Amino acid sequence: MAFLDDCITTIHALESYAQRANARTGKVIQQPPMAELAAELRVEHWLEHGGLEGEAFTRFLESYLAAATRLHDPRYMAHQVAVPHPMGALGALVDAFTNNGPVLYEMGPSGATVDYLLLNWMLKKVGWNPSPLPGESSPQGLVGGGTLTHGGSLANLTALMAARGCVAPDAWQKGIPRDLLLVAPEVCHYSIGRAADILGLGREALLSPPLDADGKILPGALRGFLRDLQDRGSRILAVVANACSTPAGLFDPLRAVAEVCREAGVWLHVDGAHGASALLSERYRGLLDGVELADSLVWDTHKMLRAPIVCAAVLVRDQRHLDGAFHQEASYLFHDKDQPGVDLIHRTVECTKGAIGLRSFLAIAAEGEAALARYIERQADLAQEVSRYITPLPGFEVAMDPPFNIVCFRLDGSDELQLEIRKRLLDQGDFYLTTTNFRGRRWLRLTLMNPGTELGDIRGLIEEIKTHRQAISA
Repeated sequence: MAFLDDCITTIHALESYAQRANARTGKVIQQPPMAELAAELRVEHWLEHGGLEGEAFTRFLESYLAAATRLHDPRYMAHQVAVPHPMGALGALVDAFTNNGPVLYEMGPSGATVDYLLLNWMLKKVGWNPSPLPGESSPQGLVGGGTLTHGGSLANLTALMAARGCVAPDAWQKGIPRDLLLVAPEVCHYSIGRAADILGLGREALLSPPLDADGKILPGALRGFLRDLQDRGSRILAVVANACSTPAGLFDPLRAVAEVCREAGVWLHVDGAHGASALLSERYRGLLDGVELADSLVWDTHKMLRAPIVCAAVLVRDQRHLDGAFHQEASYLFHDKDQPGVDLIHRTVECTKGAIGLRSFLAIAAEGEAALARYIERQADLAQEVSRYITPLPGFEVAMDPPFNIVCFRLDGSDELQLEIRKRLLDQGDFYLTTTNFRGRRWLRLTLMNPGTELGDIRGLIEEIKTHRQAISA
């Protein structure tokens, strides 16, 4: 009964939290000194003595939520993290309580089934053949496959492991070949460089292809670049393309890049953690034209599919390459099963993994893919509207016409001015945005994730920025 009471308390507290945030009541972000927050939450006391339930839990929850960053506030425009659909949050509760690990079918048949069919749904959106259920006949041609990981960083690593298994299948026994290179744009997500480090390639083996002024791959120059590397005796683990890049939200020309990679016999990996959700929109899916020609794709659900953090899909055009990504020996896991072919543990870094597919499935299924497409289009359309609003303002500059839902802009002045403006915005707490480097300069950066954000919020932000600038100049 105490657990039920605490559940009801939690639901009411979260409802109030969301209502206040949606109404733009209070601050979006506040960062009290950690020592003060530690004293308020009494974490050490509860760890030592226990008893955190009932009234004590209610007080703790009030303090915790009071200091939480409010992604539900429409003035939240910072990171590429979803305002999760409430049904996805319920999925997280069910997952945490049942504690099933669906990478093994026997450890979570329901979760494993949801994961499998969610991955098939995503494969079909890409244009790849889905994996048949056990007992079903395979489709003609290559059969796609996938796995879910806790975030895009693990997903990128897993995809590159699949590429390594294809390019250097003896690496498990003999180590990383010295002639192996990874080609990725300088603006790619830092997890690509981290994956190169983990794989043991070394930073000298991570090369940037020829790029235009915005950091997008130049397909024509890429052809000669790859040929020169191969003529020198190098083997290319993969070419990584962005859809979309983290700093400014740009998409590489995937079809042209894929054609060059196929000519060269090189694996193409697309980091679509943020931008792959555009595949749901008839109006925006052209941003990923040619993605079906790639060998692997990463697609996060906790970004534009409105699922709770974190869940990322690793998708491959040929499931055999993902099946060969890892080599394990564990007699208590790998042996003949009653239902062969439904365990996905051999495709993932993680052994124990939550039912993250359930959270994503419930977030999507609550309203369906058509509603998600409308949300995606709304956010991308809003970015265009924001760009048109800021562009003519005196003393402001917009980096480019935004292709998706990220807008970069800056005030006339130094890079230090942009950072100081952001610092003052965060100190005041009414708006939350980030900054980024792009074209050699520092920009203020809006990521329009919240479905409640309106142009009026942007007008309020601009007025606050003007006020801060006047204070700095005074």
